[in-house]
Amino acid sequence: MEYRTLGRTGMHVSTFCLGTMVLGAWGNRDEDECQAIIHTALDAGVNFIDTADMYAFGESEEIVGRALRGRRDSVILATKFFNAMGEDANHRGASRRWIVRAVEDSLRRLETDWIDLYQVHRPDPDTDLDETLGTLSDLVHAGKIRAFGTSTFPAELLVEAQWMADRRGHVLPSTEQPPYSLFARGIERAVLPTCQRYGLGVLVWAPLNGGWLTGQYRDGHAPPSSRAAREPDHFDFGGTVHERKMALVEDLLQIADEAGLRLVDLAHAFVLAHPAVTSAIVGPRTLGQLEDALAGAGTQVPGDVWDRVDAVVPPGLTLNPYDDGYEPPDLGDAARRRRR
Repeated sequence: MEYRTLGRTGMHVSTFCLGTMVLGAWGNRDEDECQAIIHTALDAGVNFIDTADMYAFGESEEIVGRALRGRRDSVILATKFFNAMGEDANHRGASRRWIVRAVEDSLRRLETDWIDLYQVHRPDPDTDLDETLGTLSDLVHAGKIRAFGTSTFPAELLVEAQWMADRRGHVLPSTEQPPYSLFARGIERAVLPTCQRYGLGVLVWAPLNGGWLTGQYRDGHAPPSSRAAREPDHFDFGGTVHERKMALVEDLLQIADEAGLRLVDLAHAFVLAHPAVTSAIVGPRTLGQLEDALAGAGTQVPGDVWDRVDAVVPPGLTLNPYDDGYEPPDLGDAARRRRR
């Protein structure tokens, strides 16, 4: 397993980060297998685990906490906050009020005294960024978290966060967690260059684009056990992008085959080849899926193969805007776009 430095934090993390969103009620309800997934990843050299309070509404964090008993000191543990954790209007967001409650809840569920990387899951248009950064800085000073970062922030907000932290004397954000894959390359335009400019560590989510880049959706149907079968709208089935992704999968399979590679390994190697990227989040639902991903760790790809990939899926192209993971509020609220 290869290790890279996570931005300016000085923490060294594996290039595969274990994502745990589907451990628990959102994917795998067999806790014994969930525990085996975590232990197998650690035994293989993965030292980076990412979760979030909202994953199965806390269950994922609880599973991770139990799995790390006796192994916590050897793991860089990341979690996230922002999404609603109940009906109460204040049990969500990035306000000081919610952050100080959310971090304590996560610490309890994770059975730990500290979180290595605490991330704002999405931008919060209702909260002053200064308040969010100030609160996270206080958590660093209190020893509850070691560093903090963002997830799925556009480039302009990454710049604003750096500017705000510098001007107000806050701790600087250290990381960004954006979506990135062969089918979602939009962050190459501004987000990744911005991360490089400010020395941010980057852990990318959905490197397989929801399973598309495993090649398992070739016949136009999702395997019965797949997440795409459970959430067809989320994975383009029945959408206008479906046929285009189907055709491109065939092109990429041919490129991978001629290079002597599996498509899944090509997909993981692609995101890790970008000089801004620190780690790729792999989110297996089963132990078999994890072992399959680990088999391709360290895959090296010749430059001419990437040239062929760029010819098929051009740099900066995201096939489905939904894969960007974030829609600016000005697009969803007509009142923000029109004079009254």
